[in-house]
Amino acid sequence: MKTYKTTLHEMKPFLMLWGTQAFSALGSAMTSYALVIWSYTQKQSALMTSLLMVCSYAPYVIFSIFAGALSDRWNKKATMLVCDTVAAVSTVVMLVLMKQQTLQVGHLYLNNIVNGLMNTVQQPASEVAVTRILPPKYYQKVGGMRYLANALNSILTPIIATAVLGIAGMDAVIAFDLFTFGAAFMTLAFGIQIPEETEEAPGNESLLISAGKGIAYLRTEKGIFGLILFLAAINLVASIYDAALPAMMLSRKGGSQTAMGLVNAVIGAATLLGSILASVLPKPKSRVRVICNSLLFAMCFENFLLALGRTPLVWCIGGFLGWIAIPLMNTNLDVILRSRIPMEMQGRVYSVRNSFQFFTIPIGYFLGGFLVDRVFEPLMASRKEGSILVRIFGSGKGSGAALLFFVIAFAGIGVCLWFRRDKHIWELEQESDSNSSD
Repeated sequence: MKTYKTTLHEMKPFLMLWGTQAFSALGSAMTSYALVIWSYTQKQSALMTSLLMVCSYAPYVIFSIFAGALSDRWNKKATMLVCDTVAAVSTVVMLVLMKQQTLQVGHLYLNNIVNGLMNTVQQPASEVAVTRILPPKYYQKVGGMRYLANALNSILTPIIATAVLGIAGMDAVIAFDLFTFGAAFMTLAFGIQIPEETEEAPGNESLLISAGKGIAYLRTEKGIFGLILFLAAINLVASIYDAALPAMMLSRKGGSQTAMGLVNAVIGAATLLGSILASVLPKPKSRVRVICNSLLFAMCFENFLLALGRTPLVWCIGGFLGWIAIPLMNTNLDVILRSRIPMEMQGRVYSVRNSFQFFTIPIGYFLGGFLVDRVFEPLMASRKEGSILVRIFGSGKGSGAALLFFVIAFAGIGVCLWFRRDKHIWELEQESDSNSSD
């Protein structure tokens, strides 16, 4: 009991930050989920819907390389509060436009650009804040807990968002989003102290030099850079998947808004279970092996079952198998990065990491929407009844998205097998063990 109380005391600031930020993330995720459904029903275009995520990630990728340098200079709490406030104001503007019945898809694009910019600055500040308020011995446990919150949100988002949409409409979803923002804002502003070390980024150091230090660090850390490129390639495949999923779930025979919500809920349940495992399992003998094997396992199952399945049950099984191991991958990656990167460099290095690791996401979203609308759906529409592609993937709208899932399944497996050969990534295994024992 004494050990439990000590642990709770040492983790209290993180638990307060984690709990309220996770609650706020639920509200934001519900709004995003509802807007994806709204935009697709307005235009019936996978490309138009995928551009929402392009607008979110493009500023994140473009400006992340400088955001870390700014984050290392600025007060972490103030940075997080300002970014959250600007994002909340943009949501209020959307609510006003909706009440006036003047909301257009173009407004959503602009809103996502603003939110993407705020996330660009907030994310490295948040990562460093967690490092500063948490003793290193809790890094793996906390990695699992953070993905536990993501998993719960994945389960609850489609369920609550669909229910609230059906009962009270879009404005109620946005109102809930603003309520969760208020709870997180007040807790961070008045309940959490984040230590600051102003000497880490000299005031006379230019922004370019500060950002350049993050790049220079990664040039010397070839193992970490190799992992970043590995995940960038995986993100390309995953974002094509994300762009194609609504097009298949909302239009394919057997699919519906309910089916899409069910599959997303099962994915959340799988992530929840994986997060619990990541929190309670002991340190693995090889964190690198867990990362590689988790991604390979995911790529070997989910996309094939989504492509070949014809019922929500099969799609749910695919989603479960595809996401059960992802929290294990993320947790071990998080431990490697926090252990290897000096604390005073983390803001800059994390932001440079974000640019390299996530630049493929807007590309993948655009490619996914483009390939569904302009390549795979027309291809399947031109196939004659009884042709081999129709027998395998079905006919009608949504069959082209299924064919795309089949293609990216092989792409994902190929990426995993290719990067497993990178010797610099495997060198992190010995280095990480050495750091942990020190």
